[in-house]
Amino acid sequence: MATRSPAERLHSEASCSICLGYFQDPVSIHCGHNFCRACITRCWEGLEAHFSCPQCRRTALQKSFRPSRELANIAEIAGQLSLLAGEGAAGRENLCRQHQEALKLFCKEDQQPICVVCDKSQAHRFHAVVPIEEAAQEYKDEIQARLQALKEEREKYLESRKTGARKSSHLEKTKNEGKKIVCEFEQLHRFLKDQERLLLTQLVDLDRAITRIQEEAVAKVSEEMSHLDTLIWEMEGKFQQPASQFLQDIRRLLNSCEMMKFDPPVEISSVLERQLEDFVQKNILVRDTLRKCQDSLMFKLQEPTNVTLDPATAHPNLHLSEDRKQARGQLRPQDLPDNPERFDFEPCVLGCEGFNSGRHFWEVEVGQGGVWSLGVARASVKRKGPMNLTPREGVWALEAYHSLTSPRASPRLNPLPRRIRVSLDYEGRRVAFFSADNDAPILVYSRALFNGERVFPWFKMGMGARLQEITQTPASEDQSMTGQLMSPLDWVGFRFPLRICP
Repeated sequence: MATRSPAERLHSEASCSICLGYFQDPVSIHCGHNFCRACITRCWEGLEAHFSCPQCRRTALQKSFRPSRELANIAEIAGQLSLLAGEGAAGRENLCRQHQEALKLFCKEDQQPICVVCDKSQAHRFHAVVPIEEAAQEYKDEIQARLQALKEEREKYLESRKTGARKSSHLEKTKNEGKKIVCEFEQLHRFLKDQERLLLTQLVDLDRAITRIQEEAVAKVSEEMSHLDTLIWEMEGKFQQPASQFLQDIRRLLNSCEMMKFDPPVEISSVLERQLEDFVQKNILVRDTLRKCQDSLMFKLQEPTNVTLDPATAHPNLHLSEDRKQARGQLRPQDLPDNPERFDFEPCVLGCEGFNSGRHFWEVEVGQGGVWSLGVARASVKRKGPMNLTPREGVWALEAYHSLTSPRASPRLNPLPRRIRVSLDYEGRRVAFFSADNDAPILVYSRALFNGERVFPWFKMGMGARLQEITQTPASEDQSMTGQLMSPLDWVGFRFPLRICP
């Protein structure tokens, strides 16, 4: 690399690395580098912290300028020397190097100044040539436009940097919100722990009271048994006595026998029995309240599970949308392979993904008509021929706002919700159905037996009149419902679609 001349070194040392001109009101920053005050001020405009050096990128938490008068004097001297050197060179630079004539013209094709001799030469004879002042003005206008565009771009970068600074405040906000979440849940944990201790203390007191009564009952029974043993021993002794002695005091002995009738002790007082029943009701209240709280938090904080329909399980009369989010029944069946997974009799379809742990929920848009059923089914659910839609067969479902197998379904909601939320708690053995509009519960299966199997979202359409609503004929959870071969009348409302909500 060629060694720079003293003049070049002086120019470099006296120049600002931002504007590339000689220093104007130079200042030194935290890392020791120097810049024009105006340049570094513009560079740090909009920043409130993390001030980075444009040259070495070292940062400082606070903005700090130290004026440098000596550097300002050196920059002024360097500028004067450069001006004097430029005046001598300017005269030479304004002459054509080839013809030593003044550069008064400008060639647009070659984009360079030329003299009148160059204009008449073969090289520029057919080129567009204009006076150099006219060309300078034209290019100044173009440069001015581009300069304005560059300034506008700089403003965009400046605004972007301000946005970045605001984003840092957003990061601070996320940290604060995280602390709030931790604080809220710690308070909730403490509250629940306090309530747990309170209930356990009440239960211990009740347990002690019941234990005391039972111990008193046992002591009373032991005392009565002791009296009875004494009487038995006395009577057995009487049998060994002569008749005259045997009959002495016989009335007292017979009266003692009459008095020794067994009187069963009271295991628990009516007061304690009421307290125990009250405690059972409290426990049920706690369980239901916590369950509602868990459901509410899950619905508000968790994203719904992404459910898509599995075409390999779909009945031939069910047409699935391209995104596999919607099923619509058609009277004309599709020509599909009869694979083992496919339902061939009941118009059913399963979701692609199954679950064997955790809590999940998804929402289904049921529209305003048609006959449908939805819920969850075990992986081993029957696929071929008629099936019984019962938990015993591995199906926990809701049909048109009525349970297929349980009389505990809520009354018909008014107005009917268009979206149904299906909630699955695998470890909790619970399948529940809610109105997605207001979280109102519709039906709950609280003792589902999944038998360790994976369970899948399950949908059925077009059941029509062949299924009897449970509100008309109550049935137990294990009671099956006989399937009948479907006639065209059974497919009433079959064309209404079910769509899984995104």
